[in-house]
Amino acid sequence: MPTTPDAPATTAPARPVPRRHRGTDVALVASFAAFVAACALVPPIPTASGVPITLQTFGVLLAGLVLGPWRGFLAVTLYLVVGLAGVPVFAEMTGGLGVLGKPSVGYLLAFPLGAALAGVLGGLALRLPARRPPAGPGAPVARRLVVRSTPAVRFVALVGAGLAASFLTIHPAGVAGLMWRLVVDLPAAVAIDVVYWPGDVVKNVLAAIVTLAVLRAFPDLRDRA
Repeated sequence: MPTTPDAPATTAPARPVPRRHRGTDVALVASFAAFVAACALVPPIPTASGVPITLQTFGVLLAGLVLGPWRGFLAVTLYLVVGLAGVPVFAEMTGGLGVLGKPSVGYLLAFPLGAALAGVLGGLALRLPARRPPAGPGAPVARRLVVRSTPAVRFVALVGAGLAASFLTIHPAGVAGLMWRLVVDLPAAVAIDVVYWPGDVVKNVLAAIVTLAVLRAFPDLRDRA
């Protein structure tokens, strides 16, 4: 009995993979490095420890939340390299290797790590599931516990991501720097660091607001990170 040749299998058309535009990445990294520098040059609020309150942390965490971990890390690292090379882009219009001898050294050197961690945690916050799955009595527990991603939930999650990044990287390193340069013990250094906590909360709230606004206007900006 004659057989007919098998019909060619039909395959779904391949989904186009967005190309990474290296020039765009370089421009974004440079732009956010300049933005962090601009934040540092806003007139600071002096403190008794010699480490002023500035908008630097706002710029650092915003770079991570908007650009993602790698580009955020590179943007803040570029900012540090330019400042350490002598360009006065640090707080109080300072620059050069002399800043490594100041009490703020720990905060400064931890900025790239803070941006990177904010990028990782911010990505998790932005990828919360968009819909709540069926949660009937027979649904698995894991599905019943899924949180619906509303704008309010994403905002709170982004604020938490920024705060976690700050308190897991920038503040511990800052405390270590205070202990080293001011020759104080751990409780005294933590007491100094507490002064910066309220400002960090405000800056993270602002960073979350700006991140959502930027990604709403440019929804594919972070996807390439």
